[in-house]
Amino acid sequence: MNVAVYTDGSARGNPGQGGYGIVMISGQHRKELSAGYRLTTNNRMELLAVIVALESMKLPQLKITIFTDSKYVCEAVEKKWVFGWAQKGFKDKKNPDLWKRFLLIYPKHEVQFKWIKGHAGHAMNERCDVLATTAADGKDLLIDAYYEAEQKKATLL
Repeated sequence: MNVAVYTDGSARGNPGQGGYGIVMISGQHRKELSAGYRLTTNNRMELLAVIVALESMKLPQLKITIFTDSKYVCEAVEKKWVFGWAQKGFKDKKNPDLWKRFLLIYPKHEVQFKWIKGHAGHAMNERCDVLATTAADGKDLLIDAYYEAEQKKATLL
């Protein structure tokens, strides 16, 4: 079974309130997901969108194409940088918590990444942007506990 996944992340202020948006399409089926966080970064939301999409798949070994406007995420995987980062324990890399979470789910499917230019009129990318920004602007925002703890540590140093 083939699944097309479109993702986007957003942060107001970067860091600031953030959110992600996901549109998943398989045949006639379509599902949208989004969530907002009170303090995070754009790159964290871009990566979290991919993770949540992969984690939400109900069947194993799906052929998944992820369309993202994040070169950070796309190139880290497609150029295999993330695997080198993992071997080095993510030393001096940002978002190790999310990259570790990604690496747990990634091998369960056949995943291919496609970079698309953001804010260029691509209907599904634009929809994900609306989902992400609406989530970021919402009420009852979730807590990005890892990021907030890291920020707190940085201010204490």
